[in-house]
Amino acid sequence: MTETFETIRYTADVVALTPSGDVLLIERDWPPYEGTWALPGGHVDPGETSRAAAARELAEETGLLVTADDLRQIGVWDSPGRDPRGRYVTVAYAAVVPTDTLVAAQDDARDARWWPLNNLPEQLAFDHADILRAATTH
Repeated sequence: MTETFETIRYTADVVALTPSGDVLLIERDWPPYEGTWALPGGHVDPGETSRAAAARELAEETGLLVTADDLRQIGVWDSPGRDPRGRYVTVAYAAVVPTDTLVAAQDDARDARWWPLNNLPEQLAFDHADILRAATTH
């Protein structure tokens, strides 16, 4: 019997929220979903935990600094079709930061800004709407 192994990529995403009801989103500057709003996040580096990767990616993409200890795990998203590039498994985290926290697009983001939870973009990239829903209903 021949065994087949699937390449699985490991990522981390962050739902950064304010007490006033805003969520931080980035506008993707690369495919897939170029120009679409998404949660900050990205690949977990070798030797790094997903929690540390989430804090690092948040800082790299938006300038928002939180410690890994500031992040609360929301869950794991591993549906086989969640990313058109192949199999990606993400661990999602949430952080609450002060209202009026300044952010700026950096690294892989075309734009970064706070969105009211009651007035989000029509479409979010990947399954990020599901992740955001899970973060805000706990």
